[in-house]
Amino acid sequence: MARQLPLDLPPLESLARDDLIVSHSNAVAAGAIDAWPHWQHNVLLIVGPEGSGKTHLARAWADLADASMLAIGRSGEMTDRDGFRLVIDDIDRTTIPDAELFGPINAARLGQGFVLATSRLAPEAMANRLADLRSRLAAAARVELDPPDDELFEGILAKHFSDHQLFVDPGTLTYLAERIERTGSAARSVVDALNRQALADKSRITKPFVRKVLETNLHRTADPAGKRQT
Repeated sequence: MARQLPLDLPPLESLARDDLIVSHSNAVAAGAIDAWPHWQHNVLLIVGPEGSGKTHLARAWADLADASMLAIGRSGEMTDRDGFRLVIDDIDRTTIPDAELFGPINAARLGQGFVLATSRLAPEAMANRLADLRSRLAAAARVELDPPDDELFEGILAKHFSDHQLFVDPGTLTYLAERIERTGSAARSVVDALNRQALADKSRITKPFVRKVLETNLHRTADPAGKRQT
């Protein structure tokens, strides 16, 4: 397959279920998403480190279940109907007050609807949340995500390139995955930087091109003695 030159097009990010990359790291969580509405518990908490794919899983479930994102100040109206379906992303650090979080979770526990929440922290580690809310979350069904493994992280990189309508060969993806921080934010940032540089150079994104860009960025963060700045 001929490698394509990058085009100056806005990224078209999709977080649908069909675009979810499933590997050992997130297979249990993906299975839980697909099992809806036959959940044993009406509240599902997905816990995992930054970049492990929590938001994509939540959005995939929202797409499947026609769920809404909980909005500040709207907790009451959003849980006012039987069978409501809500996503609370980053419940460990959201600015939505505890009282507004407690209502949907408690209503879902009583069988009135469904809530999927994501968090970097387990409930017992959420020191900024009220004890009642932590106890409700601790009683929910919980899925723990591992940091992205090789298969998942290379898939994440491939998806970010695809969002820019670019195909990058597997060998180049592996080379890149082995040399950057293994988080979703790092993957997005590096792919955006590579796309911008490829546009400027009118270059294809190949392994030599990736090596050159990474080495250039490394040199920019080094002091005259050759030591990296912190």
